[in-house]
Amino acid sequence: MSDSESQALDQEVNKDLYDARKVYKKAQLTEENVAKNPFAQFKAWYDEAESADLIEPNAMVLATVDKDNRPNTRTVLLKAFDENGFVFFTNYTSQKAKEIEHNPEVTIQFLWLGLERQVKIRGTAKKISLKDSMHYFFLRPSGSQIGAWVSHQSQVISSKALLVNQYQKLKQKFASGQVPFPDFWGGYCIEPSYFEFWQGGDDRLHDRLVFTPQENGWKIQRLAP
Repeated sequence: MSDSESQALDQEVNKDLYDARKVYKKAQLTEENVAKNPFAQFKAWYDEAESADLIEPNAMVLATVDKDNRPNTRTVLLKAFDENGFVFFTNYTSQKAKEIEHNPEVTIQFLWLGLERQVKIRGTAKKISLKDSMHYFFLRPSGSQIGAWVSHQSQVISSKALLVNQYQKLKQKFASGQVPFPDFWGGYCIEPSYFEFWQGGDDRLHDRLVFTPQENGWKIQRLAP
């Protein structure tokens, strides 16, 4: 392909991206209709996301930083939430776990495009109790339990076949009994210090309401879109 052909292709692709936009008109988020407690507002929106049959409404992007302050993101699944925080599970030897150990200040973000909404939460990640981690582990399907044993998360492996072979060996090993709890696996609870609720708006006049803690409650402020 010549340089001129390549440039023409780039321009065509870019034009498609320039023109890629949606009009957001589903709802408005105002100081009058938002809950005064961010946990209550999150629950209301999460319940609506579940009712709307969105794919994996509990999927959230988790952002951490490494020891050189380089950001990393990955998608994990929310498994519990209440006014204590937001819980997910992982391998405690994984990259994300090492980065949380280095700097426990993290951000999670939920994107519910079907409702034209996003929620961003900043907070401090702390390991949950062994009892609570074990409780959730034994509620998981046996295949997921074995998968936790097989995957040395974030480590380089030579092939997928090696992973599958190890999985089959452990499946046979634990076929006649309960899969034991792996001591390198468990949950984190993110204790929030900041919430941002985003509702898409017409002509890019999106609604962004931020909650930050103050004495006897939460302060609510509006951000420009």
